[in-house]
Amino acid sequence: MTTSNPTDAIDAVHEWLRGAAQPILGTDPADTGSDLRRLTDRLAAATVIGLGESTRFSRQTYGVRDRIFRVLVTHHGFRTLALQDNARSGAHLDAYVRTGAGDAHRALAGAWRPLRTSETVATLEWIRAYNLAHPDDPVGVIGVQPPAAEPSDYDEVLARVRRWAPGRLAELESHLAPIRTAHRIDEHVQRHQGIHPGRPFAEDARAAFGLVESLPRPADTDAAAELTSALELLRSIVDFHERSVAGRGGFGGGDPDPARTLIDHHARTGARIVYWDGTAHTAATAPGVGAGAGAGAGAAAPMRTEGARLRSYFGSAYLSVAIGFHHGDLGVAQAPDPLPDLLDATLGSVDLPAWFVDLGDGAPAAVRSWAAAPARLRVISGVYDPARDEEARFRVESLREAFDALIHIRETTPVRWLPEPAAA
Repeated sequence: MTTSNPTDAIDAVHEWLRGAAQPILGTDPADTGSDLRRLTDRLAAATVIGLGESTRFSRQTYGVRDRIFRVLVTHHGFRTLALQDNARSGAHLDAYVRTGAGDAHRALAGAWRPLRTSETVATLEWIRAYNLAHPDDPVGVIGVQPPAAEPSDYDEVLARVRRWAPGRLAELESHLAPIRTAHRIDEHVQRHQGIHPGRPFAEDARAAFGLVESLPRPADTDAAAELTSALELLRSIVDFHERSVAGRGGFGGGDPDPARTLIDHHARTGARIVYWDGTAHTAATAPGVGAGAGAGAGAAAPMRTEGARLRSYFGSAYLSVAIGFHHGDLGVAQAPDPLPDLLDATLGSVDLPAWFVDLGDGAPAAVRSWAAAPARLRVISGVYDPARDEEARFRVESLREAFDALIHIRETTPVRWLPEPAAA
């Protein structure tokens, strides 16, 4: 922040926040009050809205995000919910909300682990109920990531090899058994928790592919077709593990396909989209992540993020909202008060349980300078360690360029996880 008197400047920011903050009177998705109207009216003109949360473990950040989504659907014509999941899983969720086939729990069985919560079930059931009442104008769900392997694919591969090469089955199982656990707990999270078996999962996946590829091709046409099918499934399994956070060697460096998925979906359907992801992904400028994003540190390596590409493509028709919190229980850990250099600590100067502020509103010069300056925000993933809280952050070069509005929750409680399906 460029100012000759930083103390006076931050005091001005605190004063402005306390005056500009709009109370949020409920974070339960079923709340239907008008307290969010000013925010949802501001968002209503967008084509794509990124609703990013600083953690996927908070019931309150999820709940207020779902509240916003429901208002945007009901009153402003948004017709697609885009989730951080792969396209196959998204298709299962879409089939449920459009047709009612099965139930929401079953539709989520193969979804990315952070989505397998009672809160997501409630979202899907709400969309299904909306679609029943509006059959000619339904809401759909898409996964923004490329199609990926699912747990059932491992079973299919084993079944084919069991029929045509039973002598190699035990060796194949030794490669697949450990790596299929990544569909319950991400590989990088297993490493963080100390439960990883050691060998990189991508290596075992490639070894499984090589084993099946080396099998003699049966003369029987049906058998040959089954082994070819097994290889196709194994290629998908290899891709899944190579594209994972552990396979890529970190959170950065992901491909830009998710943004292209949203762009293509809008071009094909005309539907306006609400996009749910983490704040580092929905930020409209490329952030830096990790310890390198700390105060006084050198520039952190920028991520190639969906939000930055969406802003580049849609311009002001892409709007981004950051949903964060101050402290509380996340189930996986107890998050302490944020460190003083984080935006979350600055926002904590407002004594409200939950509130939002529009960064586009008129503000004094000192506040405009603050909003234009770099900002560091807390971000808590599955590898969060409260003892290393200073690393749970990312940096944007301009708060105002990255986000159009901020939502702050004072205290959080954990989401409610669905029971894990029984292992095959």
